[in-house]
Amino acid sequence: MSDPSTASIVSTPAAHPTDSPAPATQGPQSNEKPRGLLGDAWRDLRRKPLFWISATLIVVFLLMAAFPALFAPGDAVNGSLSRSLDKPSANGWFGYDVQGRDVYARVIYGARASIVVAVLSVLGTLLVGGTMGIIAGYRGGWVDGLLSRIADVFFGLPFVLGAIVILTTFNGSGTSNSKAEIMGLVIVSLTVLSWPVVMRLMRSSVLATKEADYIVAARALGAGTGRIILKHLLPNCLAPLLVYGTIMVGSFIGAEATLSFLGVGLKSPVVSWGIMISDGQQFIRVAPGLVFFPAAFLVTAVLSFVMLGEAVREALDPKLR
Repeated sequence: MSDPSTASIVSTPAAHPTDSPAPATQGPQSNEKPRGLLGDAWRDLRRKPLFWISATLIVVFLLMAAFPALFAPGDAVNGSLSRSLDKPSANGWFGYDVQGRDVYARVIYGARASIVVAVLSVLGTLLVGGTMGIIAGYRGGWVDGLLSRIADVFFGLPFVLGAIVILTTFNGSGTSNSKAEIMGLVIVSLTVLSWPVVMRLMRSSVLATKEADYIVAARALGAGTGRIILKHLLPNCLAPLLVYGTIMVGSFIGAEATLSFLGVGLKSPVVSWGIMISDGQQFIRVAPGLVFFPAAFLVTAVLSFVMLGEAVREALDPKLR
């Protein structure tokens, strides 16, 4: 007779030795590496036609400045009076000025002085203003207060008036300076009057970044001030300076042309768009191309850098995507 206690036991099927819990279903794994801020910005920039148009124009202008002979084999300095104020033709696409010089060649060669002055001025402004901003934002206290008050003094100087005062003082009619010295004076004047804006941008970025967790952790691990600034602060604070610097190149091209037009910037025999516009304004009724062609190249160059800066700003700012 069977044990009645065993009758109440409900038998369960034995587990098969090969049975095992079903593994969790995993989604498709992507081999794409995570992108940083610059990677996301580049992906966004590639989709913008405005970026490609402005970048293409800037590359053309840079090639014109670096290798002008590729675009204009003619002479931009010497001319023949027999061709004075000749109209545009197959020999001279933009005509000739009052001294018989090829306007097309002068427009091409004029890109070098304008772009070199603008780029070097921007580099100097970013270097001076960025250094001051890092020091003021990171050190704080009386150092921040002192540098901010110095920047306020320069903010109070009107840009054009301050540049005229600096250039007329060191580049007056009684002095004879070489081409390099004249260009150096223009670069210094633009840098001196523009660095406070960069200083405030960098200072604001440093103040917003220096208390981040990775900065605090690096400081707790014993990292020095130089390492924190170069390895952590600077890479994370360059985005606004990159945007502003791109726009500032276009602004400085226009500023150099303005100063040269007023007769206090670059001077002959230097070839620049501002000098060409200044020389051609007296003959605008007879030969409007003397003003129109350099002005068209000037406006196109300025707009190209400004449009590129705006495209970069939208790509680096997550709120504008």
